[in-house]
Parts: sequence; structure tokens; C-alpha cells
Amino acid sequence: MGKLLIGLGIALVLAGIVVLLLERVGLGPGRIPGDFAYRGRNVQVWFPLGTCIVLSIVLSAVLYLVSKLHR
Repeated sequence: MGKLLIGLGIALVLAGIVVLLLERVGLGPGRIPGDFAYRGRNVQVWFPLGTCIVLSIVLSAVLYLVSKLHR
């Protein structure tokens, strides 16, 4: 259980670093094509469709590789 928690902690730190680097380039979460934002007078709606699709593809690829390497 301890190794799992350490691994998850390292993964979260790496994910945070990637997000910070992407924000410096101007491609942070919510700013890629396909993300929708609406700002009205009294309402703000943000739907990160493009970010969700990219994140899903990346996580699927990573988990596929981990499952292939683990066998």
C-alpha cells in the first residue's frame, strides 16, 4: 500500500509540472481547441470538451502500456 501511495504521489507531482509547463506555452487546461466558454452578464459556463478528449486518449494509452508491460 505504501508503494502505491508513493507512486500516486509522484504521478500527481509530474502531472502538476506538466500543467504548469502547458500554461506557460498557452495551452493550459481549458484553452485548447474544442473547449467551450460562455460569459454572459450574470453567468459563466465552461465546458472543457477538448481537454477531456485529450486526457482520455493519453490516459488510455498510458494504462494500455502499463498493462502490456506488467504481464
